[in-house]
Amino acid sequence: MIKVEMLSTGDEVLHGQIIDTNAAWLADYFFNQGLPMSRRNTVGDSLEDLIAVLKERSEQADVLIVNGGLGPTSDDLSALAAATAAGVELVMHQEWLAHMERFFAERGREMAPSNRKQALIPATSEMVDNPVGTACGFALQLNRCLMFFTPGVPSEFKVMVEQQIMPRLRERFVLPEPPVCLRLTTFGRSESELAQSLEPIPLPEGAVMGYRSSMPIIELKLTGPASQRQAMEAVWPQVQRVAGESAIFEGTEGLPAQLAERLRAQSLNIAVSEQFTAGLLCLQLASVQAPLGNSEVLSSRPETLAQLTGRAKAFALQAGSAVALVVGSLDDEQLNFALHTPKGTYGLQVKFSVTRYALRTRQEVCAMMALNMLRRWLNGWDVAAEHGWVNVVDVIRA
Repeated sequence: MIKVEMLSTGDEVLHGQIIDTNAAWLADYFFNQGLPMSRRNTVGDSLEDLIAVLKERSEQADVLIVNGGLGPTSDDLSALAAATAAGVELVMHQEWLAHMERFFAERGREMAPSNRKQALIPATSEMVDNPVGTACGFALQLNRCLMFFTPGVPSEFKVMVEQQIMPRLRERFVLPEPPVCLRLTTFGRSESELAQSLEPIPLPEGAVMGYRSSMPIIELKLTGPASQRQAMEAVWPQVQRVAGESAIFEGTEGLPAQLAERLRAQSLNIAVSEQFTAGLLCLQLASVQAPLGNSEVLSSRPETLAQLTGRAKAFALQAGSAVALVVGSLDDEQLNFALHTPKGTYGLQVKFSVTRYALRTRQEVCAMMALNMLRRWLNGWDVAAEHGWVNVVDVIRA
């Protein structure tokens, strides 16, 4: 197995001032290419620390992806650290310098002298093209490790990994077949409850059942070697049965996207009215090009469940939409939902049994509850379901 690692650089990453989305993306991307990462490290803008960690990992890793520190400012130290660790000088890559000058000229801008620094790479390194930005990437062999140095800008980083680094890795190494990963996302049941129910299921050799809890959902992942695909797919129906009606979608597409597809398939458009969720529901549906009619965000106002249900029906008629989803306001830890459909209008009242969660978390849970209400109706089920610490109080149909 090739030992692949990542090194993220920069004080802003080390101190948590920005979220390292590049590391999460790379781990997932490499996993799907059959290259699961064995380690991730982070180091700040310290030349001494950078040199030390490059030397250390060069003795342990086969491949190291170094991210960040290729900019034009004084705290961008990756190229200098790499050259120092390798015992070579930095040299000007004339072709890249000319590329940068053209980059700025085509945009009617003058290149600052500080940008010349971005064309300096270690003498023994190979330039790695950056087709998006001005930071010159490079590859360097240090001891046993092949190191790739990449910019921190996500749009540049991802393109370089996909178009420049992966082809080089496939040329250099015999890569294993990507593992199988079967995914199922649940809503409304606890991780411990699911784990207890899944524990008795015998898994194929080398397969592992994993759990990822991210409020308000829990993802189940059955992961194993490609050679066990058939055996894993034979076991998967048992996992589906355990998840039951709490399984809101499979794969990675997400519930909003799958609901949007189902609404389009049935030529149904949907109108959305929100109070407590403050536009979150509409945002989720709009981001996947759901067939949205009118949408609105209203200030909080007290309404009975019957009043909200009546408003959902009137809102659908006004909007000219076949379906309307309405989220009411929070009152004494109770919240009302309404769903109007061509086959009837439904009202659902719930009550929070736990109040320690932050407002944003509770809004996300309630947006998911509204989407789940729609999902259950599309499946031909009762629209109401218990959701752990959110209890069903009342259900009506008008």
